[in-house]
Amino acid sequence: MKDKKCRIAVLASGEGSNAEALVHYFATHQDIEVTLMVSNKEHAGVHARMKRLGIPCHTIGKQEWQPGSAGNQIRTLMENEGIDLIVLAGFLGYIPETIVKAYEGRIVNIHPSLLPKYGGKGMWGHHVHEAVIAANETVSGITIHHVSEKLDEGTIIFQAQCEVLPNDTPDSLAARIHKLEHEHYPHVVEELATRL
Repeated sequence: MKDKKCRIAVLASGEGSNAEALVHYFATHQDIEVTLMVSNKEHAGVHARMKRLGIPCHTIGKQEWQPGSAGNQIRTLMENEGIDLIVLAGFLGYIPETIVKAYEGRIVNIHPSLLPKYGGKGMWGHHVHEAVIAANETVSGITIHHVSEKLDEGTIIFQAQCEVLPNDTPDSLAARIHKLEHEHYPHVVEELATRL
């Protein structure tokens, strides 16, 4: 590990339960800390969670997250904050190619299905769980992967699965998926951070 703490920026668009789990996990860590939360949605619930935990929050408008964007505002913020690792936690936005290249191997995402199944455009949150149930799948799970220029196609780092029950609804399946996310994501992020 380096002579300074690994600084993590969490990107989130929703309520922020995974972001909060990460902050709690690294709160007393000797070598790793969550120092920044960035959202593309000004009124996302994650802002209140992070402010309550003392994590600085920034909103960067959607124009910065579009395909073809240079991502200058994002990159400047990350560089000014000395960010070593970018962790997506329920982030619904496109990561500009310039950022993917600048942080190659240092941007990680979690997806609520066993990729490559049920990934890509439109496959997020309840949409994923609805599709899994509609296809009569017997298992689902989570995939933690590196972020690449192509949505949900980066190198898979870790997967964990759970059973899809005959009477599952998207909400009941989501509850088990969230449990897997909170259980595994911090550990995988920790392992990645210690290698930097």
